[in-house]
Amino acid sequence: MQDLFGPLQRRLLSTEANDAFRKLRPWPIAESPKSNPTTELINFGSNDYLGLAGEITSQANFYPHGAGASPLICGYTNLHDKLCHLLSQLEETEATVLLPSGYAACSGTIATLPQRGDLILSDQLNHASIIDGCRLSAAEKIVYPHKDAAAVKEILQQRRKNYHQVWIVTEGVFGMDGSLAPLDSLCSLAEQYEAILIVDEAHGTGVLGSDGSGACSHFGVKARVPIRIGTLSKAIGSLGGFVTGPRVVVDYLVNFCRPLIFSTAAPPSVIASAIAGVESIMREPYRRARVCSLAEGVRQRIGIGDPADPNRIIPIVPIIVGDNRKALQIAQAAISAGIFIPAIRPPTVPVGTSRLRISLTARHGDQQVDDLVSFVRTAVT
Repeated sequence: MQDLFGPLQRRLLSTEANDAFRKLRPWPIAESPKSNPTTELINFGSNDYLGLAGEITSQANFYPHGAGASPLICGYTNLHDKLCHLLSQLEETEATVLLPSGYAACSGTIATLPQRGDLILSDQLNHASIIDGCRLSAAEKIVYPHKDAAAVKEILQQRRKNYHQVWIVTEGVFGMDGSLAPLDSLCSLAEQYEAILIVDEAHGTGVLGSDGSGACSHFGVKARVPIRIGTLSKAIGSLGGFVTGPRVVVDYLVNFCRPLIFSTAAPPSVIASAIAGVESIMREPYRRARVCSLAEGVRQRIGIGDPADPNRIIPIVPIIVGDNRKALQIAQAAISAGIFIPAIRPPTVPVGTSRLRISLTARHGDQQVDDLVSFVRTAVT
């Protein structure tokens, strides 16, 4: 039996030899950012940007913990419908549809909407869920250099006439870099060449924009980006994904998107928590003001960026160290100092760009941030 899995074992051994082996780490259930009451680690690894995940869980106790069926059978409840309307209100769109995860929302949308005879232009550093959606799609695909609007323009100039439709797909905020996509330039190109821009707002929802709806709001281009994909699992503090846009797009996904059609709907308890999270975004702007202020302060104090840096308010702060082993060593030193900062290694990031990825939340206290800055200044040289 062991010989049957020899190729898997050899690949794992190679991964371990390159300091790239990963394993699951159990964390006690506790409110962030103090996620480990035993060792008192300050958690700078969570995507709970607004600090809602530990506050809205009580909403789940009043509702069933299973939907019982897919959305098209009987799993779509009044709570699901309420959340869709709330998200459409936040995003200022005609309609919204929910999927079981942000991953399913990205991969399912990209796999479903572009057709044979179409072209997908995808940013080089797009999330794995977008990449997998591209692979599943029948459309042709071209990966363009990271955030390079000039390269997108060149492709469109040379090849737009060869395709029925062109889809430009990008993250709004790149989750491993903490940087913004050039959405204003991409919008102009989409309009000039009659392409459709799809933006993944996973790390922007709740954090950016005067209304908290994300990077498109931050750039003032919401009306120019017809399709936006989001997650309920980060700033909203719950679990799941959503796609928002024109009614025709949502209806098409409901009828043809396989991850939506053939997955059990998210439990009502989870949806109730998501509703509370979206309502918090709408009525509590101080949370995003707090986390953006922390991000700007941390970047300034550790010498990353400057006052003119457009990424300065993004609560993802990467510290590139390059080498896998060095990243692991610094992460372990952080744990010894009472701080959790995840070491991010390939294949999550390109080879040679291993990093410490700091994630800030609105619930981090000033003293906790001071401890983080002191550690980084001492340990990262």
